[in-house]
Amino acid sequence: MTVMPRTGGEWTVDDLDRLPDDGLQYELLDGLLLVTPAPVPVHQRVIGNLYLLLRAACPPGYEVFLAPLDWRPDLRTSLQPDLLVVRNEDVGPANVTAPLVLAVEVLSPSTRRKDLVLKRSKYEECGVSHYWIIDPVEPSLLALDLDDDRYVTSIEVRGTDRADLDRPFPITVVPGDLVRPAP
Repeated sequence: MTVMPRTGGEWTVDDLDRLPDDGLQYELLDGLLLVTPAPVPVHQRVIGNLYLLLRAACPPGYEVFLAPLDWRPDLRTSLQPDLLVVRNEDVGPANVTAPLVLAVEVLSPSTRRKDLVLKRSKYEECGVSHYWIIDPVEPSLLALDLDDDRYVTSIEVRGTDRADLDRPFPITVVPGDLVRPAP
């Protein structure tokens, strides 16, 4: 994770919209610009496999999206969860501003701290109902649910253990299966 220097104040979503499309991921967190390199193949494999599971289980009225899609809860924040679930009525023409139903982040060496600390805190503060953190190195899933404005662990599983989740909707996830190539 790199933080780009800025003179003359904090970054806004308008500044972000003027940055080049150069293959890097640019996000804002409370006016601080975060820059991340392109993800590695296992990261993308996990996202693809989980997207298929979420899409198959997603009930009417909700939609599953892959990054990059900006979630902009305020003028100083623009985050791109690896996967996000939103209510259909919350999808805007360019981005999402309403609290997410589910944000999913897949850890990598360059995003670990950002995902575990910074994004978790912002998602919690802004009312994102559910937050899942996937670690592809030691395949694991940590599912967090918002309860009284704080995240609490719903389930934590590793390897071939099953996570039978009922929120945000019924779904079973096996972390070890997410890192395997499609047959």
